[in-house]
Amino acid sequence: MVDPVVVESAAALARHCRQGRDRRLAVLEWFAEAGMGLRPGARRVPEPPVAAVRQALVWVLERSVSQRLVELARSAAGAGEEGQDALYAAAEQLVKPYRGAANPALVRAALEAGEDVPVEAEGPDSTGMVHLVAAIGLGVQEVGADALAEAFAALGMYGLTVEDWAQMLGAAERGEGPPVDWGPLERYADVVGPVKRASDEELVRARTVLLGLRWFYALYVMHGLLLPDTPAQAALRQRVDEWDMFPFLDHIIAVSPSPGQFAESLAVCMEPPFGNLYEALMEQLAADPDIFRIPGDETGAVGFGERWMRAMAELKNGRQAVGGDADDGPSGRSV
Repeated sequence: MVDPVVVESAAALARHCRQGRDRRLAVLEWFAEAGMGLRPGARRVPEPPVAAVRQALVWVLERSVSQRLVELARSAAGAGEEGQDALYAAAEQLVKPYRGAANPALVRAALEAGEDVPVEAEGPDSTGMVHLVAAIGLGVQEVGADALAEAFAALGMYGLTVEDWAQMLGAAERGEGPPVDWGPLERYADVVGPVKRASDEELVRARTVLLGLRWFYALYVMHGLLLPDTPAQAALRQRVDEWDMFPFLDHIIAVSPSPGQFAESLAVCMEPPFGNLYEALMEQLAADPDIFRIPGDETGAVGFGERWMRAMAELKNGRQAVGGDADDGPSGRSV
């Protein structure tokens, strides 16, 4: 008799295999699927061999854009201005510009008021982060405080602006402020080494953190899409805000990631700050799990869902009405 686990493992791999596709990508998708919660009536997906997962992660990470940029930066070291120009030219070709997600609270306020989302709700442009890569390869002194300030602001670190970072880093550069320890920058640039050295348990733990943070991130974003608010949701958002982590989550979380995105995000989630945030959010969720129960509404999740659908329908109808007015003459407001 064939072991059912063998049959289910073969079926899981087959779901993610396609003709001409490298099997390591299928292994990563299988690993992600095995970590997801069970749907009603579904059978648990067996775990793929962790050795195969590690091999697939290393293979993908070594070919990732971030790793290629780090290698380019290191090869440009000592090449002077010519090497720096070549690095930035390559980065322009490799890095896809991304402006961080708009602040959900500002988006919600604009939608509720029937107004356009303000420009200040948008996150910073991510292209500035290439300066961090340059600092890894060329050295912090070669890049300079102003460029690094742009990079840290692009990451959304601590909610500080480019001007805030430039003032602090400039003071440190001139010896007028506390010196900056740049050692962690070099260590965090190595995403392949930690995956190679990680135990099986650490890889599974990083997956748990990543999938958990993906769910909390989606809940945070949906607040901007008029999801009915509850005290439990507000408490979770407050935890994220206390840690100043929404911009970081926005950069590393993809709701429907490719295997490459999954691998890079999992490597990031091996770092303590993300595991600590996950634990804090899980503790808050355990303390108040009624995220989909509106106070005073005895219909529970059903009433919650109905209220959300009404809010979305009202928003759609309101927008259509505004659009209709715009057709009646030049005085109408287009949306």
